[in-house]
Amino acid sequence: MSHLSSNKDSLLKRVKRIQGQLQAIERALEADADCAQTLHLVAATRGAMNGLTDEIIEAHARSHVAAPDLTDDERSQGLEELLAAIRRYAK
Repeated sequence: MSHLSSNKDSLLKRVKRIQGQLQAIERALEADADCAQTLHLVAATRGAMNGLTDEIIEAHARSHVAAPDLTDDERSQGLEELLAAIRRYAK
């Protein structure tokens, strides 16, 4: 997972922003905020999660599928892991 370690600070900043967005949703629900406003908060949070997911998927693909120094077995394993994650994500 060294490919994630090199981008760890950026990923953690994204997670912190997502946590803040989730807290904003919680506050909106507790305060009986307008449903349109709450939907916007949920949509923004979903977008942030999608961005985080995209970044991690790309890092995995580059390091475990497309890296030129991988063996065929390593590449195959990396691809299977990636496909399994995408299947879970798409549900």
